[in-house]
Amino acid sequence: MPAKTFSFEVTRTSSAPPAALFRLETDGARWSEWAKPLVVVSRWDRWADPVGGVGAIRAVGAWPLLMREETLEYEQDRRHVYTFAEPAMVRGYRGEVLFEPEGTGTRLTWRGSFQEKVPGSGPVVLAGLRTAIRFLSARLVKAAER
Repeated sequence: MPAKTFSFEVTRTSSAPPAALFRLETDGARWSEWAKPLVVVSRWDRWADPVGGVGAIRAVGAWPLLMREETLEYEQDRRHVYTFAEPAMVRGYRGEVLFEPEGTGTRLTWRGSFQEKVPGSGPVVLAGLRTAIRFLSARLVKAAER
């Protein structure tokens, strides 16, 4: 039986331009500046040019739990797609963050999907990821608007 797939989407608006939000979200080394208390450690495990570009791996979180996220697609100031680098708590995670101009600001859409690794764990992981992304997206907007 194939693993179940779960997905979520969080949308926010910001008065900041897309470039400001994109710059903060893609720079893994700076997450600890704006995403506290959820993210107190942020660093690059693998660098890419441009900062956060395809192949980059950021490590973000709080010790002992650091999420390692690898950039899959990078469209400057428009779109960032990433996955969890192994080891991961789920299979096939794909996160996508869209930065769309809206008036003088930005419509931020952050979505993700994954398959459960442990049967029955999907709903709990989904609730945790959705809650984390709601928190992170709110902090991202607030930081970009400063």
